[in-house]
Amino acid sequence: MISRRNFIASALATLAATPGLANAPRVSLRPMGRKGIALSVPSGGLKALLAEAGLRGQIACAVADAASGKLLEAHAGDMELPPASVAKALTALYALDVLGADHRFATRLLTSGTLIGGVLKGDLILAGGGDPMLTSDHLAQLARALKNAGVREVRGKFLVWDGALAAVHSIDPGQPDHVGYSPAVSGLALNFNRVHFEWKRAGKGWAVSMDARTEKYRPEVSVAHMKVANRALPVYTYADRGGVDRWTVASQALGKGGSRWLPVRRPALYAADVFRTMARANGISLKQAKLVKALPDSKVLAQHYSPPMDVMLKGMLKYSNNLMAEMIGMSATAARTGKRPAGLKASAIEMSRWAAAKYQTKDIRMVDHSGLGEASRVTPKALLPVLVRAHRAGALKPLLKSFPLRDSKGRVLKGHPIKVAAKTGTLNFVSGLGGFMTAADGRELAFAIFSADSKARAQISRAERERPKGARGWNRRAKRLQQRLIERWGVVYGS
Repeated sequence: MISRRNFIASALATLAATPGLANAPRVSLRPMGRKGIALSVPSGGLKALLAEAGLRGQIACAVADAASGKLLEAHAGDMELPPASVAKALTALYALDVLGADHRFATRLLTSGTLIGGVLKGDLILAGGGDPMLTSDHLAQLARALKNAGVREVRGKFLVWDGALAAVHSIDPGQPDHVGYSPAVSGLALNFNRVHFEWKRAGKGWAVSMDARTEKYRPEVSVAHMKVANRALPVYTYADRGGVDRWTVASQALGKGGSRWLPVRRPALYAADVFRTMARANGISLKQAKLVKALPDSKVLAQHYSPPMDVMLKGMLKYSNNLMAEMIGMSATAARTGKRPAGLKASAIEMSRWAAAKYQTKDIRMVDHSGLGEASRVTPKALLPVLVRAHRAGALKPLLKSFPLRDSKGRVLKGHPIKVAAKTGTLNFVSGLGGFMTAADGRELAFAIFSADSKARAQISRAERERPKGARGWNRRAKRLQQRLIERWGVVYGS
């Protein structure tokens, strides 16, 4: 359901000799690390390393001692570049500070009526509370809880409310319609606002289905519809007609069979659609759902709570889930300001204000909480104070995924003396890495590395943004550079 991100896979660095020596060798080995892994840095210092990387575009980086905050080295440290998903580390700190590690979101079943003899004389309301991890399994549990509360029949309307957060059609409208990492956002989400599209050969055509599956359930949905079209391109088209997400898919792209997750643009009605199925399985028939803008005076019949915030944040950072970042970030802004933010940008601006005030840092200008929007800008030197303060408080590092460094063939170096816990960020022709490294001597450093080829990115059409030509190779070289920088810092500042 959630795609894992690829972490650093790159070559080991080459080592430097003192640049003042005439005819100095190109590399000079340092003492061996644990299990015989040699650490090295290129001759000529940081500038030589960056030049040898052969990476087109802009590169900015900075590293500091995590304990003292002292800046150790920087290149273009004041250059503003897109942080990509490194922004999620900032969002995590924002949520912890404003909402707290124990905060849970509640999804509730409410009624404004009375329950007499198993008959609910009044409306039933499915009310979202901003839970970004709600699944079809949880709606099944809510349906059972409704039955256990004594409800056998609902005489009134079935209403659904998603007004805890602003409704957003797509996290980044510049992305292709069909990419699952840019779904709609609202106060009620289900299955990360993705619907499962599956196709199989059936005679001379294909049998297709759209469902809200989990490992346990596969409820079909009526709010998303797929039609196979006799064409080669485009692979997908999307239209919002009659309250339904209407998709077409090119027949020549289907092959014998397969599946993928597509974004949902009407998440509240999607959740209501699935809940009706779950209620029906428990013998409770509900009318077609209607979306309401305000909650009436009501009482709780059943409710489901999300995991605690720190657990959600660890999952958000591990899988780099955009929807989780946006819903959690907007919820934090609502709590901080006392009112629902108008949208992602307004909420991200408030988070930027919070960062400036809390960490006395500048040059953090976000347009969302996930980093998907390319207009966000952060400088390495602006991020370092955030990381240093977070390290002292012990707030961020436990949530970050530790990942190994690799050799030139992508194989994990199990005995590598440098340990890294950081958040990666990847967009087409944009790559970022920010977090912490522990050198061979135990010294802990905080670092931020951003790179971007803005010219190449500007040439990508909307239709090409899922897999543009040249982006994979560029991002691979950017990640290789990140590892070489980390190994340089490990040798120079941690040996």
